[in-house]
Amino acid sequence: QVQLVESGGGLVQAGGSLRLSCVASGRAFSAWTMAWFRQAPGKEREFVAAINWSGVTTSHADSVKGRFTISRTNAANTVYLQMNSLKPEDTAVYYCATDNRPWYSGSLLTKSYEYPHWGRGTQVTVSS
Repeated sequence: QVQLVESGGGLVQAGGSLRLSCVASGRAFSAWTMAWFRQAPGKEREFVAAINWSGVTTSHADSVKGRFTISRTNAANTVYLQMNSLKPEDTAVYYCATDNRPWYSGSLLTKSYEYPHWGRGTQVTVSS
């Protein structure tokens, strides 16, 4: 059974930085695409970033490009989201997700329904 546990959220002022982590267990980590999504109150869950199994290919939503960076350390079963220049509109619960297609090398998935495994989320609040 795949388990994903996020950490690193918190309260930060606009312009500040946070680094989110997601530790995976239950299966070999290095074979799977990993992604971050977020959901603000009253809004749908939206794609933030994804990284392929090897870490070579990444994708970031336009709203976070140049500010957020996804990365992974397969030896530590961990995916990260470095968030810089945070804005109040980045306030949301951030979720880690993974798919069921090992060694996938196609275009990275950006739809939440394409990811069957999810963590419980970590709250990020950016004050103005």
